[in-house]
Amino acid sequence: MQAILANVIAVVIIVCIVGAALYYIYKEKKKGTRCIGCPMAGNCSKAMAHKKDSSTKNG
Repeated sequence: MQAILANVIAVVIIVCIVGAALYYIYKEKKKGTRCIGCPMAGNCSKAMAHKKDSSTKNG
């Protein structure tokens, strides 16, 4: 009985962690973040090229 309870608790914890990660990704994508969790904080060449392209299209 204790093994089943331990398995249920472990599954609940894993589901909570995965759910929180998915919610974080969803929230960041909704804000428009392109590189979620990027250590360069959007200052890489890929992000700079996107910023340059969007600024020429808008103005």
